[in-house]
Amino acid sequence: MNEKDRPAFNPRLACPWPRKPRLVNVGQIAPAELDSWVIHHDEKVIVVNKPGDIICHPSKDGPWSSLAGAVRERFGLAAAHLVFRLDRETSGVVVFAKSPAVASRLQTAMQKRQAGKTYLAIMTGEFSGPVTVDQPLGPDEDSPVYAKAGVRPDGKSAVTRFTPLSAGGGFTLARVVTETGRMHQIRAHAQWLGHSLVGDKIYGPDARCYLNFLDDGWTPALEEKLLLPRQALHCAEIDLRKAGLESVFSVPLPADLRAFCEARGLAVPAGL
Repeated sequence: MNEKDRPAFNPRLACPWPRKPRLVNVGQIAPAELDSWVIHHDEKVIVVNKPGDIICHPSKDGPWSSLAGAVRERFGLAAAHLVFRLDRETSGVVVFAKSPAVASRLQTAMQKRQAGKTYLAIMTGEFSGPVTVDQPLGPDEDSPVYAKAGVRPDGKSAVTRFTPLSAGGGFTLARVVTETGRMHQIRAHAQWLGHSLVGDKIYGPDARCYLNFLDDGWTPALEEKLLLPRQALHCAEIDLRKAGLESVFSVPLPADLRAFCEARGLAVPAGL
């Protein structure tokens, strides 16, 4: 191959993502644990309050290593149809359909933005008024982490609404609603806003924190930078009534995020 036929150097293809073909700290879900996470179960759906250290999709470590696999095994389903996923480190409401027909209907409703989802986030820095971020998102080609999104003019449209509920001690507890469903949308828009989520290894102070985590796991150095071992993002509510379900599913702020707020004097409004 002569020089003019050689493909141009692409730094994204040379970046260290992923460092290792493995998940860090993969555990096994106990049946009793899963039972304690189920908040609703009927003939159509199973709704689970996912902790912030559990993956949604099946992994190579067996059915009980992921939420989808555990739900399928526990309830004897041919398949646990995930209506929408949460990142491994995001906690909160996850809905599984028990049949392909229900899954198709609910997934279509999600794609048409007929479902209402509300998140709670602990963000770095303080702000007092509602903020709408209307900024397109696409691949962040300057990041050392391949699977990272960023604001760019040629990206796909993305709109996120942040409403502060309380602020103090250098942090803000916010209610977050998205009008679009882009990868890592809330986290990328929070970083663009200058108020990254506490504990975010990719969109926080340095994306290399994530690469260090893949290599060495959770370390004192990462704790000093990130403060929390996972991103402070929680899916608090999902409303699928427009898709034919009768209930609004909601779960409170989990213990780890509540403890973080209390330790720093950040008020948690009643009912969260």
